[in-house]
Amino acid sequence: QLQVVESGGGLVEPGGSLRLSCSASGFNLEIYAVSWFRQAPGKERERVAQISASGYRTNYADSARGRFTISRGNAENTVYLQLNSLKPEDTAVYYCAARALGYLSDYLPGEEYDYWGQGTQVTVSS
Repeated sequence: QLQVVESGGGLVEPGGSLRLSCSASGFNLEIYAVSWFRQAPGKERERVAQISASGYRTNYADSARGRFTISRGNAENTVYLQLNSLKPEDTAVYYCAARALGYLSDYLPGEEYDYWGQGTQVTVSS
């Protein structure tokens, strides 16, 4: 089955860290650019980070810059999102999405994606 699956969410105290994983099955994630989104209850979906297929180009929302880091683990067919210095307002369901843009491409995805995951819950609370 061709899909991406998120994992790594959980409950963490403010100031804590989590590492989210977006793992692909059935296809090679190396030719895909990947974005991470989040959606909190009652709020619109927010794109928090992007990475190109090459891994050389990244983009972050203002809310994520300096605290979140997106990276590729091609050997694991996975893209990671490291979440540091977490705040209660980071509480949301986090989704990854992949768009085929070509091997070693530096393009970042726009609004269209080929695959979406089901999401992983991140809760930041004391």
